[in-house]
Amino acid sequence: MKTSFAALAVFAFAAPAAAQTTTMSEVTVSTDAAIQIATAALAQCRQDGQRVTVTVVDHAGREKVRVRDDGAAPHTEVHSFRKAYTAVSYKTPSGEYGKRVKELSNLGPVLLPNITTAAGGVPILAGERVIGAVGISGTPGSAGGGEHDAKCAAAGISKVKF
Repeated sequence: MKTSFAALAVFAFAAPAAAQTTTMSEVTVSTDAAIQIATAALAQCRQDGQRVTVTVVDHAGREKVRVRDDGAAPHTEVHSFRKAYTAVSYKTPSGEYGKRVKELSNLGPVLLPNITTAAGGVPILAGERVIGAVGISGTPGSAGGGEHDAKCAAAGISKVKF
């Protein structure tokens, strides 16, 4: 009998905490802004003669927009997402994250799903808050590789005011 009373007492105290409702507002990149960023980034890469895939993710790493240009290699779809996901996850450009990883003795974070050390992912900031990220993949190393991809991502972000 004591055991069942103790169990009921635990649930009685837990119920008020479970019944509380809390809401949260999170700032994120809108679909319209994601489309504008992707379009401007793709235009910059095309102007530079590169065929790429552009992915824009929101503050939680969820894909908002993905555009694969004609002639972009098949792997660029996955890689552009990983670059954006890394940038939003670590709140830093994916190439900078890659440089930090080289200094680590623990490679655990690199082994997480959807994380990459390649350049080409750039966070989208509203003030100092990361509200999303852009990842671009497809520029060959001979044409600047991930650093060029990051340049196109920054060009796309610069077209939208936050």
